[in-house]
Amino acid sequence: MKNVLVTGGTTFVSRFVAEYFVKKGDAVFVINRGSKAQSAGVRHIRADRHALGDSLRGMHFDLVVDVTAYTAEDVNLLLDALDSYGDYVLISSSAVYPETAPQPFPESTALGLNRFWGKYGTDKIEAEEALHGRDPRGYILRPPYLYGPMNNVYREAFVFECAEKNRPFYLPGDGGMQLQFFHVEDLCRFVDALLEQKPEERIYNVGNPETVSVREWVELCYRATGKQPEFVNVHADVEQRKYFSFYNYEYKLDVSRQQALMPDVKPLADGLREAFAWWRENPDGVVKKPLMEFIDRNL
Repeated sequence: MKNVLVTGGTTFVSRFVAEYFVKKGDAVFVINRGSKAQSAGVRHIRADRHALGDSLRGMHFDLVVDVTAYTAEDVNLLLDALDSYGDYVLISSSAVYPETAPQPFPESTALGLNRFWGKYGTDKIEAEEALHGRDPRGYILRPPYLYGPMNNVYREAFVFECAEKNRPFYLPGDGGMQLQFFHVEDLCRFVDALLEQKPEERIYNVGNPETVSVREWVELCYRATGKQPEFVNVHADVEQRKYFSFYNYEYKLDVSRQQALMPDVKPLADGLREAFAWWRENPDGVVKKPLMEFIDRNL
């Protein structure tokens, strides 16, 4: 049994990570302000990560999974507060890669501003630098779009809702734009692979090895609900994010390092069925955006 510290622990990735390690029989500590319900089986440390004080003093964690670090300050404050730990895994983002770099992006790509992600991406770069400046042993994971149960972001849930309401689906252009996904459980499984295999490489792109077109993705989402979509192609000069869940930006990560350690990933169709089952039980667990309202008024 490991002592595992998960930052956050109440929303999507951090909550899933916490519950994953609880199910494995580990002693899982989550650190958050206590403003939301805690998962069963976790040990709650009530603190703001920007005011940790002595909340972690005298404690040892075999594993720290830092899901909620968005800036260098976030990383430094947590490292300052930790007394003792073994492995540190920072969940970063593919937003650290500039959109102008050659694709698929390998981990060796020079990092820089991505105009679609802006400050979010450059802050993540600084968070990575802060970790490796103080702990070169720390692992850094750079996922594409994460999905699966507990996803509070209005992505697949938007498509599920369109399907449930028997709405036609408004598709950007011809629907050929490519997206890359990674199931949140596969993210957890890869953390396990790191702990078991202890590779020398410290930075990993993580994701499904294959991309999928937005048309194919929507079809898979509808299929998860037992329906088939009727498409309306949007070719007008309309900002895509006003009626669709993703920016008009396609990219692909080179995940060969990940595959060497963990060759198999969950098929997208299976993961979307899991996501739909969770959404049906937790429709209020998603932060909705007025995409349907925009479509009804403007398209």
